[in-house]
Amino acid sequence: MVEVTVRDGEPLEKALRRFKKKWERAGILRDVKKKSFYEKPSDSKREARKKALRRMARLRRYNQY
Repeated sequence: MVEVTVRDGEPLEKALRRFKKKWERAGILRDVKKKSFYEKPSDSKREARKKALRRMARLRRYNQY
């Protein structure tokens, strides 16, 4: 859970900005979007495999030079 304490004399807008940063870094929105619909396990495995292949291809490209 993301928590932000408002300091003495701190404007609410600044505290809200800090909250939004923490919320974004925690990846809460990404998780909500991911869980908003059901994904079959086979589809998620396929997507993970494709992601790994792209990552390996990118590493190969960078290591060529």
